[in-house]
Amino acid sequence: MLARLVRIAALVVAAFAVAGGVLAWRAYTQPLPLPNAPFAFDVPAGSSLSAVARELAAAGALREPWSLIALARWRGADRAIKAGSYEVDTGITLPQLLAKLTQGDVTQKTVVFVEGATFADVRRLLRANPDVKNTVLDLPDAELMARLDMTGGSLEGRFFPDTYFFAAGSTDFALLNRARRALDARLAAAWEHRATDLPLRTPYEALILASIVEKETGRAADRPLIASVFVNRLRRGMRLQTDPTVIYGMGTAFDGDLKRRDLETDTPWNTYTRDGLPPTPIALPSQASLDAVLNPPVTGYLYFVARGDGTSKFSATLPEHNRAVSQFQKGGR
Repeated sequence: MLARLVRIAALVVAAFAVAGGVLAWRAYTQPLPLPNAPFAFDVPAGSSLSAVARELAAAGALREPWSLIALARWRGADRAIKAGSYEVDTGITLPQLLAKLTQGDVTQKTVVFVEGATFADVRRLLRANPDVKNTVLDLPDAELMARLDMTGGSLEGRFFPDTYFFAAGSTDFALLNRARRALDARLAAAWEHRATDLPLRTPYEALILASIVEKETGRAADRPLIASVFVNRLRRGMRLQTDPTVIYGMGTAFDGDLKRRDLETDTPWNTYTRDGLPPTPIALPSQASLDAVLNPPVTGYLYFVARGDGTSKFSATLPEHNRAVSQFQKGGR
C-alpha cells in the first residue's frame, strides 16, 4: 500500500514538473503580448528588475512578471539591467527582451517636443523627421484621438514636452502615445497633490490653464505669480483677458501684430470676450506650469503687464496696473 502511494506521489510530482516545464517553455519561447507595436518604455536609473517586470506586466507587455524575474535570476542577470529608453516590436520573446535590457540596447534617435508648442508644431516636427515613420499624422483629429485612446477635449496640449529617444523607423503613433502617457501620468500626479479650493473642476481644466501660463511666461521665476493672477481672476469671476488665447483662436489669420480689433473679435478662445477658460489647451504645458496652476502661491495679484525685458510687473488693483501699463507699454491686460 505504501509503495503504491509513493508511486502515485511520484507520478503527481512528475506531472507537475512536466506541466511546469511546458508553461516555462511557452513563457520563454512565445512572442510577448505587446499592447501595441512598436512598444516603447523607459527604465529609470536605479530601477530593480522586479520593478521593471511589474511595470511591463501592468502595461500588458508581459503575461506575468515572474517569467522575466525567474529567467534573469536563472541566468544571473537580475542585477545587470541598464537604464534607458527601449523600444520592442512584434515577435520579441522573453529571452530577447532580457538581452536588450542587460546589453543596454537602448534607442538612439531623439525628438524634442518643446514646451509651449502647439499640436500643429508637433505634427510638422514628426513629419519632417526622416527617422520617424508616418502612419497616423494625416488622420482626422477625431480618429487620431480614438487611436490614442483619448476621450474628450482635443489633441491640443495632450502630449508631454520632453526629449524622446527612439529607434530609427519608429512610428509617429508610438512617439505620440509615449508623450500622451507621460502627460496623463504627470497631470494625474499633479492633480492628486493640488491645493484645496482651486476654481478648477477637472484635470483637463488644469491642463487648459497650465497651457495659458506656459504661453504667458517670459521668465521662469514669474510663472507661479502668473498662475496666481489667473486663479485669482477665476475665483472672482473676472475674465482672464490673456493675449495668447486670442492669438490661438485667430489661427493662421494672426500676422504677428495683435490689434485691438482682434481682442474684440469673438472666438471660442477669446478670453477678452468670453468668461472662464477657453474650451481647449492652447499649447504643450511644462511640468512647472502644471505645478504652478495646481499649487499657486497666495497673492492678491489680479493683473500683470510685460516690462519688455522678459519679466512682468504684477499689480493687485486696477489703478496700480494702469500706471504700470503707462510705464511699460501702451496697452495691456
